[in-house]
Amino acid sequence: MIRFPLATSSWDDAEQAALQRVIASDRYSMGPEVAAFEADFARFTGSRYAVMVNSGSSANLAMVAALRYTQNPDLRLMPGDEVIVPAVSWSTTYFPLHQYGLHLKFVDIDAHTLNYDLTALESAISDRTRAIMAVNLLGNPNDFDAIRALIGSRRITLIEDNCESMGAMFGGRQTGTFGVMGTFSCFFSHHISTMEGGLIVTDDEELYHILLALRAHGWTRNLPKFNRLTGEKSDDPFEESFRFVLPGYNLRPLEMSGALGVEQLKKLPTLIAGRRANGALWAREMADHPLFRIQRETGHSSWFGFAMILRPDCGLTRREVLARLDKLGFETRPIVSGNFTKNPVLAMMDHSLHGAMTHAEDIDRNGFFIGNHHYNIAEAIGIIARFRG
Repeated sequence: MIRFPLATSSWDDAEQAALQRVIASDRYSMGPEVAAFEADFARFTGSRYAVMVNSGSSANLAMVAALRYTQNPDLRLMPGDEVIVPAVSWSTTYFPLHQYGLHLKFVDIDAHTLNYDLTALESAISDRTRAIMAVNLLGNPNDFDAIRALIGSRRITLIEDNCESMGAMFGGRQTGTFGVMGTFSCFFSHHISTMEGGLIVTDDEELYHILLALRAHGWTRNLPKFNRLTGEKSDDPFEESFRFVLPGYNLRPLEMSGALGVEQLKKLPTLIAGRRANGALWAREMADHPLFRIQRETGHSSWFGFAMILRPDCGLTRREVLARLDKLGFETRPIVSGNFTKNPVLAMMDHSLHGAMTHAEDIDRNGFFIGNHHYNIAEAIGIIARFRG
């Protein structure tokens, strides 16, 4: 029996009412509820623009596609261009880069933060490097001051996969806003839930207009009259109904998801505060644990979950530990994908490994995580803190 699940709902009467509001409107496809959520989310992140799509994975796809179709030569990514990625992330961090013909250069993670090993990242940057994908893992920000210093004046585009880290902060700024674009997820297990859903934020008007077209078939219908993609649109709605200017997708979210986002976003500061309170207790209780080391916070994590890596001399295997935690009622998962470079799918992808994936391999063999929540989980933390196998 699961006493301590990975994810739980934060819905209440407000979300139920939001769903009923959409049903009463009889408008289910993307419309004013989605637009309201986008406006609210842009304000929350301090971004000029936010575009909602049907998942965080789709958000990554649209973000990469936008860099292929921008007319800005300083941002445009072309087939064969090198993009640096961390060895630990979710599959759809990587797949859109492959699907647009880019070369993925994998770099090891830091053993403590579980984000980029900054020394490895510095040595990985080459004359071919055109972009760096920063992934804020399990709620934990990257050190963006260090990453920006490594980029310096070079023509390298920084983009962020922030799907696990909504509400995290670094230097007083929301993660997901350090790159030219950043992505977020609203899947059930994440900080807020719109059932399925994702967003891309940006301050760049041209990228915003490209994203609007890519999201809906590559057509002009959802673009403003004056836009950076086509210039001036016709005033004839019939003429603009099926005018296609980009090879786009159907990534549109539902009105129900937009309405849920409006209500969930109102709760987000409280939800994050609860997770951070648990995170502070976790860091205190788990300091110098004899069996596990834990993720070290950079900036202000939004604590998606609590990662644990078995110490090499603990005398236990991960299989043994997971079996015993299962009996105690803990639901567990690998740390995202573990060492992604071990997956057979890489044989189909243009990629290279920059050095050994030492720390990624360690968490692949010895790491796992348990859930964090917006409510007090002191009992769960106490059990893990006292756990000796």
